[in-house]
Amino acid sequence: MLLPAEGIRMNSTMDDINLIQQAQRHHLVVRELGEEIDLEIGHGDDDHSFANTPIMGGRPREHSAEDNDEVKNMMASSQFSNEEQDVPKTQPVKRKKKVVKRWREEWADTYKWAYVDVKEGTARIFCSVCREYGRKHRRNPYGNEGSRNMQMSALEEHNNSLLHKEALRLQMASKDKIVVDKTIYVKALMSKTAGSIVEAALKRDPHEVEFIQSVQEAVHALDRVIAKNSHYVNIMERLLEPERMLVFRVPWVDDRGETHVNRGFRVHFNQALGPCRGGIRFHPSMNLSIAKFLGFGQTLKNALSPYRLGGAAGGSDFDPKGKTDNEIMRFCQSFMNEIYRYLGPDKDLPSEEMGVGTREMGYLLGQYRRLAGHFQGSFTGPRIFWSGSSLRTEATGYGLVFFVQLMLADMNKEIKGLRCAVSGSGKITMHVLEKLIAYGALPITVSDSKGYLVDEDGFDYVKISFLRDIKAQQRSLRDYSKTYARSKYYDEAKPWSERCDVAFPCGYQNEIDQSDAMSLVNSGCRILVEGSNMPCTPEAVDVFKKANVLIAPAIAAGAGGVVAGELELNHECNLLNWSPEDFESKLQIYQRALKAANDFGYQKESPEALVHGAVISAFLTIAQAMSDQGCV
Repeated sequence: MLLPAEGIRMNSTMDDINLIQQAQRHHLVVRELGEEIDLEIGHGDDDHSFANTPIMGGRPREHSAEDNDEVKNMMASSQFSNEEQDVPKTQPVKRKKKVVKRWREEWADTYKWAYVDVKEGTARIFCSVCREYGRKHRRNPYGNEGSRNMQMSALEEHNNSLLHKEALRLQMASKDKIVVDKTIYVKALMSKTAGSIVEAALKRDPHEVEFIQSVQEAVHALDRVIAKNSHYVNIMERLLEPERMLVFRVPWVDDRGETHVNRGFRVHFNQALGPCRGGIRFHPSMNLSIAKFLGFGQTLKNALSPYRLGGAAGGSDFDPKGKTDNEIMRFCQSFMNEIYRYLGPDKDLPSEEMGVGTREMGYLLGQYRRLAGHFQGSFTGPRIFWSGSSLRTEATGYGLVFFVQLMLADMNKEIKGLRCAVSGSGKITMHVLEKLIAYGALPITVSDSKGYLVDEDGFDYVKISFLRDIKAQQRSLRDYSKTYARSKYYDEAKPWSERCDVAFPCGYQNEIDQSDAMSLVNSGCRILVEGSNMPCTPEAVDVFKKANVLIAPAIAAGAGGVVAGELELNHECNLLNWSPEDFESKLQIYQRALKAANDFGYQKESPEALVHGAVISAFLTIAQAMSDQGCV
């Protein structure tokens, strides 16, 4: 007869060997190109025959009645040990309940490798790689039937198992076999020459879906330009290849002393017009394709500004949500250790983007000053700490409203009284709301990653202040509806089905798809102002074109932030007192876009006029500089 302690050790050894055998029985299943790789599980979860599976080969041993009674007694003692504890030991259980409650609110931001789903009527915590919960391979009382924080301990143990590591290895290895994991929508072009440019980009970078989409939109706008002058084909081919792409490792240490590694990017897309300016984005979805598409768009946007600037973009797949200030500081310092050699007022100055605010920019600038040994220039954004208020985000948000007012003035209309649907809940969104209220419009929506909030009475300055407090405390927008009865929060939905006259997508790329575009058209939307970079999918753009919805492109409407950044560096920024007329007289972007469109046969009333005109005007400016400088 084995002692209980020896029996427990034997069970632990058997469990580890069983995991190895389970791993050997798994096989990879690829359903279709682009689908998720899944693992087919063989017998073993609740299969009673698995208990009799031989451990090291040979015949399976027949269990005697005495052995079976011993196993039953051991399982009973392990499952009901907690119930036999004394009453004074119930205090730690209360503390565990508090831990569970806090973890339930934060798990989605903290544990990206896990998700909750219902299994046999009970909520379980599943592994994101092999889609199983607990240790899966045997009945685990504290993992399968325990509380959620106990399940988390079981899942962490499962993630360190050989089976999970093998699943992760197979999943990573399978990525090399897949050429394109997303469908690329190819627009019909008028000329074969323009089509050859897109085809070359597809052949060179088939994985970079976001970048290919931005290239298609630009080439589609330049179709008539390229057909008119074949010299621009070579210019476009050079323009589409960035001058410099940095991809680097960013190691950092969290508050628990554990080491993490993220991937950093910085793309200097084109410097023909001058030193680079562009944002830094910290978001889990960040990759080289997104960095290139943002850099390309920034190059066109900077070319439309009155300053001679090149375009750049970058960031990391680091997620600042749920991180402490010290962790973010250590990450930013590690990020800057790699790219500081390429920064400077005459090289490249980064600015705020998604996931990067004044806190992150301050940490980045501090490390840059420490490494470079001087304080020349300033990153556009963090000046709020030492020399007044940064107006870059205000300028971007205000500029969107200024731009739509110029469009409405050409239609003999005004923005006062118009219902406006706005997405996002960041700084730019808040500044859009402020300026809309100032000009008498009725903004009714904001959104976040989990849903959207609608207030039928419209937002005012008091409500905007309340929204800012909610976001500063990292609370859900749902809390707003608890204070204002006429508002409602919708989970897992977008604001584009709400009745509106003007839409301001200020969230992320491709947030408006074909069905969203149809909802906007049916809701009465007649003008769409792009507050974020490339917010519409190509299919959505086609819907807007057929419905004659006017689109204000991001490279034109969002140019106010570029101007504000340069004015800040020259201590000349007074955008708070600008009007739409001042905005246009100083930037002249709206008229330049219309003139370029008209020169190539796009009528002012056409929904494509501003989009194509802005791209044409920016490209011709860059092309002239590249031609003058030769093949460099």
